Amino acid sequence: MGSCTLRICASFGSTRLICASFGSTRLICASLGITRLIGTDTCIFGITRLIRASFGITRLICAFYGTTRLLCKGTARGRPTRGKKDAPESWVVTPPPDTSSPPHKVCLLRRALYGLKQAPRAWFATFSSTITQLGFTSSPHDTALFTRHTPQGHIRSPTYLGQHFEMKDLGSLNYFLGLEFSRRSDRYLLSQAKYASDLLARSGITDSNTASTPLDLNVHLTPYDGVPLEDVSLYRQLVGSLIYLTVTRPDIAYAVHIVSQFMAAPRTIHFTAVLRILRYVKGTLGHGLQFSSQSSLVLSGYSDADWAGDPTDRRSTTGYCFYLGDSLISWCSKKQSVVSRSSTESEYRALAHATAELLWLRWLLVDMGVPQQGPTLLHCDTRSAIQIAHNDVFHEHTKHIENDCHFIRHHLLSHTLLLQPVSTTKQPADIFTKALPSTRFNQIRIKLKLTATLPP
Repeated sequence: MGSCTLRICASFGSTRLICASFGSTRLICASLGITRLIGTDTCIFGITRLIRASFGITRLICAFYGTTRLLCKGTARGRPTRGKKDAPESWVVTPPPDTSSPPHKVCLLRRALYGLKQAPRAWFATFSSTITQLGFTSSPHDTALFTRHTPQGHIRSPTYLGQHFEMKDLGSLNYFLGLEFSRRSDRYLLSQAKYASDLLARSGITDSNTASTPLDLNVHLTPYDGVPLEDVSLYRQLVGSLIYLTVTRPDIAYAVHIVSQFMAAPRTIHFTAVLRILRYVKGTLGHGLQFSSQSSLVLSGYSDADWAGDPTDRRSTTGYCFYLGDSLISWCSKKQSVVSRSSTESEYRALAHATAELLWLRWLLVDMGVPQQGPTLLHCDTRSAIQIAHNDVFHEHTKHIENDCHFIRHHLLSHTLLLQPVSTTKQPADIFTKALPSTRFNQIRIKLKLTATLPP
C-alpha cells in the first residue's frame, strides 16, 4: 500500500477542507462550521423576522467525526504536507443601514451569503459540483467524503480549486474546527486542549480542584433528586460543549451521556455532576487521541452492555469501540431503546448496535482504498450472547429479539465479522457503560490510547 499523505488544509470562510491519500485513492473530507453558520440568525438584516417562515431545504452535509479520525489514522501512515455561489431561489434582505435606497424596497440577493439558513447547503452544493468535475466521487457512506483513484496516488487539487475559489494555503494542518493536530516522530496526536481550556474558563472552575474520574461511583442520577435550576441555560451550554469535547475524549463519553439525559429539566445534583466532569477535564486538559504510524490498518472492535443500569427506567446501556490497528477511531455510549429481560439480552442488543457500526466502518474503509481482507473481530465478554448469535434454532427466550438475531447471524454467515470472547478485565468498552473506580478507569484509558499531548 502506498503512503498516506495529508495534502491540503484550505480555508473557505467558516469551512475547512481536509485532503488525504491512501495509496492510489485520493480523499477529500469537507466539514462545515455548522455552529457558526446556523447560529447567526441576525447576520443578515431582517432574518429574525423570518424565523418562522419556510426556508426551503436547509439541511447541510457535514462529515462524520469517525471519518475524520479515520483520515487522521491514514495520515499517520505517511508524512504531512500542507467562492462564490449563485442563489438558486429568491432571497431578499433589508438594505444595510446608512445606505441610500428607495423607500419600501428590499435587496435581492445574487449570492448565498453566510448567515442565510440556506448558506451551508448552498456552499456544499457548489463545492461538490466543482470537485466532481475533477473526477472525485462522493462516498455513499459519508456524503462529505470524496474519493478518486489515480495511479500516482495524489493530484494537485489546490491548483484546480484555486481557479474556482479564493483560497489561502495555511501550511501544515494544526487546527481544524476546534481540533488540534500535532505531529510526533512516529504518530499523530488529536486533541481539543484549547477548546477545553476555553470551556473551563466559561464555567468558572479554573481554580477548582481536579477529579480523578468523571463520575462519582456513589451518585446515581435520577430526574427527581435535587432542586430544579432556576436558569437552565448554563447547564445546557456546558453539556452541549462537553458533547463536542467527546470527539477526542472518549473517557468522558459515558459521563456526558448521563448528564445529557437531563437537559429538559436539570436539577442541582445534575449540575454538580457536570462540574465534576469539568474538574476531571481540568486534570487531563492536554489529553487526546494518538494515531500510530507503525500499527496496521486492520479493523477490530469491542462490545459491552450494563444491564438495567438506569435507576429510573431500568434500561441498559450499550457501549462499543473500534480500533484501526491500535488507534481508536469510533466509540459509543448509548441507552438501549427497550428494557432487556436479562444481561444476555442486553449484551446481544449491544452486539447488534456494534455490528451496524462495524459494517459502516468496513464500507467506509473500502471507499478509502483500505478494504479489510478477512472478517472483522468483534469482542464480547458474555459467552451466552455469542452462543445466541451462532445458534439458529428458535428459542423461547430470544423470540422477541429475533430481528437482531437474524441481523448478526447473517453477517456471521457471510464472514463479515467474527465474534470473539474476551475477559471482562480486558474489555475496554466497559468505560462506555458504567462509572468505574479510578484504578480500573485509568487502566482502560491507557487502552484507549489517550495520551498527554501537551506538557502538564
